Amino acid sequence: PAQSPDRKLPDPDEKIPRNAARFAWRLQETTSALNDAIDAWKGKDGKPPKDVELLALHHQRMYRYAARHSKIASQAFARLPKGLAAQAKDNTRAIRELLALAHPIKPSTPFKVQPARPAAELLKYFKKAERRFGVEWEVLAAVMLAETKFGRVRSASHVGAQGPMQFMPATWKAYGMGGDVHDPRDAVMAAANYLKASGAPRDYRRALHAYNPSQAYVNAILLHARQIKRDARNYYVYYNWQVYVITTAGERRLTGP
Repeated sequence: PAQSPDRKLPDPDEKIPRNAARFAWRLQETTSALNDAIDAWKGKDGKPPKDVELLALHHQRMYRYAARHSKIASQAFARLPKGLAAQAKDNTRAIRELLALAHPIKPSTPFKVQPARPAAELLKYFKKAERRFGVEWEVLAAVMLAETKFGRVRSASHVGAQGPMQFMPATWKAYGMGGDVHDPRDAVMAAANYLKASGAPRDYRRALHAYNPSQAYVNAILLHARQIKRDARNYYVYYNWQVYVITTAGERRLTGP
């Protein structure tokens, strides 16, 4: 079973352990339970089951905490098995890099979100784009994760980028192949087209820097892509990470259980 009867699911706002030893134990337990839940689901029923959503949210919240508390994180990760420690370091660094790029907004600023399209449907688009343009599907998935949490963000960015892959109008005109910037299939194809034209798969760093000219962004995408390549379950983990917005009064979660 995905969730053993004696293993309680975390609440959406479950307290994150502030002690390194407890943090390490909780991260190990949460990751193990989440992987079990994903093995039982694997995107086959469309909407993720409750255990996947709750465990993935807690998993994400633990890494967001680790990204802001490097001392506890490093002490906790030293206690983890080698494989999980490497994954934890990649996830924490990726989130830290993306948090550094966040532009705080006023709490009153409208921010539109929507449900993500099914994980299996998006995976089909990523793999179709890889076949057509030679850009690894894991990189495309990592871009959509960073840009809009797999299409959950509907609002344009602070600079006017739109759609699930966040294209500026001029870039979309050049690489969108006449499609709809808000359609996930068209957006994924356009992203692969643009990345290939910018140097992928030969040089992903150069291609991703053209997509978003920030070394922190490039690092985050490649770290997440590496984790998906190491274990395809991580695609489903990341698919279930939720939208947070950074405001001048602190962060708020806008989607999820």
